[in-house]
Amino acid sequence: MTMSELKTDPEFTVLERIEQSLDTLRPYIASHRGQVEVVDFDEADGTLLLRLGGTCHGCSASSVTLKQGIEVRLKQAVPEVRSVVSV
Repeated sequence: MTMSELKTDPEFTVLERIEQSLDTLRPYIASHRGQVEVVDFDEADGTLLLRLGGTCHGCSASSVTLKQGIEVRLKQAVPEVRSVVSV
């Protein structure tokens, strides 16, 4: 399934579409010995809380990965996501 198909497929919940989108990024993150997990999603304001782990935790580049990588991809694939915050 392509990213554009994920946007509109009523078969999947928002959280399922978020996880599917993250699954496309996890191999890259894992190649740097990092990991990402969904903590919570607030459907009212579109805020997604993520936990970065492994070598991502505390890494100075993790904020760039979060905002310019993960957030951009998720906003494209899941329009309900308006912002991504690391916790």
